[in-house]
Amino acid sequence: MTTMMTQKIEVLDKGHVEYVDHMGSDLTVVNAARVSFAKTSEWEIAEDGAVNLSQRDQRLIRYLAEHGHWTPFAHPQITLRIKAPIFVRTQLFKHKVGFTENEISRRYVTHEPEIYNPRWRSAPTNGAKQGSSDFITDETAERRLDFLYGIVTENLEVYSKLLELGVAPEQARAVLPQGTYTEWWWTGSLSAYARVFKQRIDTHAQWEVQQYADAIGKILEPLFPHSWAVLTAK
Repeated sequence: MTTMMTQKIEVLDKGHVEYVDHMGSDLTVVNAARVSFAKTSEWEIAEDGAVNLSQRDQRLIRYLAEHGHWTPFAHPQITLRIKAPIFVRTQLFKHKVGFTENEISRRYVTHEPEIYNPRWRSAPTNGAKQGSSDFITDETAERRLDFLYGIVTENLEVYSKLLELGVAPEQARAVLPQGTYTEWWWTGSLSAYARVFKQRIDTHAQWEVQQYADAIGKILEPLFPHSWAVLTAK
């Protein structure tokens, strides 16, 4: 059974996670496991015409996840198009196993960059070396944004000027800030995306990355409801 869908979830101020394509279903996971015994399962057709996974196959999916049998979950593949600030992309690209990515290249494109408009958070407390504390909501937050806009505007002006002066785009991009948005196609297995979700939805992950993990989960859960539930269970 193939689930067709079109979905784009807005993230942060200008980013998104967009469904492109997928291959497989919960039944793919089941049959990847059952091939060990030369067995195959089929969808059950309910009286109302609904197509369902049998209770027996749902139990198998749960057993596979709970006992660390990850290979059946590696057969389904999902492609998403993601738009995120560079520093978020860097964190997501740390997940290499089970993924392939192709990114917009500023060696070739020179359209005006979009910059992330952050919600400032205070520095971590209690001697922590990473992370952040609460969102800054007082009048100083706006002053910090003014400072950012000043620096970013200058960077964008330098970028444009370098291009005007004939500098190669692949070098001119060096002046762009980490908050510059980029886009990429990200294809990975169901097991790989579940691993990203669990690690990046965690409260210890950077807040911006948590927002992308949440969007990924909202897209994948209806595609693989039984597998996603057990793979991402706490």
